[in-house]
Amino acid sequence: MAEERLQKLLAKAGYGSRRANEELIANGRVLVNGKPAFLGMKADPATDEIVVDGTAIPKAESLIYIAMYKPRGVLSDQAANDPRRNIRDLIDIPGHLFTVGRLDMDSEGLVLLTNDGELTNRLTHPRYGHEKEYSVLVASRPDDEQLDIWRRGVVLEDGFRTSPTNVSIHRWQGKGAWLKVIMKEGHKRQIREIGKMIGLPIVKLIRIRIATLRLGTLKSGEWRYLTTDEIEQLKLSADGKYTPTVRNARRKNVGYQNSRSPISKYPNKKSPRK
Repeated sequence: MAEERLQKLLAKAGYGSRRANEELIANGRVLVNGKPAFLGMKADPATDEIVVDGTAIPKAESLIYIAMYKPRGVLSDQAANDPRRNIRDLIDIPGHLFTVGRLDMDSEGLVLLTNDGELTNRLTHPRYGHEKEYSVLVASRPDDEQLDIWRRGVVLEDGFRTSPTNVSIHRWQGKGAWLKVIMKEGHKRQIREIGKMIGLPIVKLIRIRIATLRLGTLKSGEWRYLTTDEIEQLKLSADGKYTPTVRNARRKNVGYQNSRSPISKYPNKKSPRK
């Protein structure tokens, strides 16, 4: 592999932003081949030994990008001594994968799993404000006042004030309704807490998009590798360089690979069609 700047290599290994890694280097916490690193230094992760606080970062490995439909009742992360099933139990691939777009136990839909630490940081750090889109079934039909409150922002029980949110009615469902919710933040159980506070209990919550990546035709419990085009779009989006013009120009080339190991232990559930 070619040499790259050290702070970029550390970001790829999951040590945070490049700026944070520059501080690690400046504070003398990084060694390259047994010698203190310096700002601007380059290294080859395939041949150089890079150590942070006494721990060697793993040698370079092939980057993996997976889109998965997380089922209800399955955890988004592995937790020590927790016997409940998590999404890594559904994907038989060795090695560590970061989870981008965690969902609570009762929610379902799109999550991204990858060993690309730099992309993970850019897609999850609040300051980048990447969009996430949800289909949300509420128990009653919302009125204009409830939707306006949600759109303006709500102060949750823990004091967190939500940012303005794009909320619209997709279609009626019996006594309730399917809503389309687009937001740029991910406070714990935010959608459910807002629904509870404004009198719209959440019946079902499905994430259908993270930044430029869409759930597509995946069914509950299934997963697939991202296409080269999808990976490129995500990286451009993470860098703030992906625009509607680029998206429209590439749309005809976007495709979906079949999962190499689809999971069929969970019944397929159809999400509302857009």
